Amino acid sequence: MKRKSIRDIRNEELIEAAISAIHSKGFLSVTMNEIAKEAGATAASISYYFGSKDKLMDTTMRRLLSLLRERSLHYLAQASSPEERLYAIIDANFDDSLFTKEKCSVWMQFWASAPYVPSLSRLHRINRLRVQSNVRRELRSLVPENLLEPVRESVQAYMDGIWIETAQSDKPVNPAAARETARQVVATIIEGALAGNAPD
Repeated sequence: MKRKSIRDIRNEELIEAAISAIHSKGFLSVTMNEIAKEAGATAASISYYFGSKDKLMDTTMRRLLSLLRERSLHYLAQASSPEERLYAIIDANFDDSLFTKEKCSVWMQFWASAPYVPSLSRLHRINRLRVQSNVRRELRSLVPENLLEPVRESVQAYMDGIWIETAQSDKPVNPAAARETARQVVATIIEGALAGNAPD
């Protein structure tokens, strides 16, 4: 395994501090000084590593998207059927390392900021297309073509909705329960769609 450089380690520490500060203060309100304080660093060092608050958000979201890809590959490696692979994609989105209140909060603020920041808009578009493609690929073997997009949209809307609800909720986060509930909801969506499409 490749050893991490001091710079890589420091970047990760600063990103974790940014996630915590953005969750606490909000992306629009948080200052570089507040992020630096969270990291036990100086505002000058934050600016040195990231340049600006927008670039810091860009780097933070790239790290979270990279983590999502890593977890997706982990779950997909253990799946052997379209249904298992679909659930693997869902499980990755509610993985313990990603599905935390802080990260849900930052993700929601990323979605809100993306339309107004070109670099974030590009990241958002790439991620949406990747998730759409992955979900659509597995659903092709599970539902008829005429149900593919409605079911895909419903599955993604559910996942997005849970992230938004979690970011705004005071309840403790339980990733394992979220994964199990998501599987049940997706199974119900598919079963309902198939039942409604059955010939009379």
